[in-house]
Amino acid sequence: MAAGFHVIPVTPRETRILGQTAYPTLADIPEHVDIVDVFRRAEETPAIADEAARIGAKVLWLQLGIVNEDAAARAEAAGLTAIMNLCIGKTTLRLGIKRAAS
Repeated sequence: MAAGFHVIPVTPRETRILGQTAYPTLADIPEHVDIVDVFRRAEETPAIADEAARIGAKVLWLQLGIVNEDAAARAEAAGLTAIMNLCIGKTTLRLGIKRAAS
């Protein structure tokens, strides 16, 4: 969020996180999602990959320490880019990526 990205939290346990509306599932988000950034146990990620494909996301990003080849294969078969075991925050900082102001 500090880099200018619009972050939409998804969790069935909360309704707001960091001042943002949280949705129980990806399918409940009322707008397009480009990147599904996953902070869940590896065994939960294949179902998340399927859901990311259903909503038309472009990227399935599994955070540092999360690797699941089945999830990556499902995402890629649906046309998504799959990234595993990499922190999106550290990556954007390292590459100097900031979202352009809209």
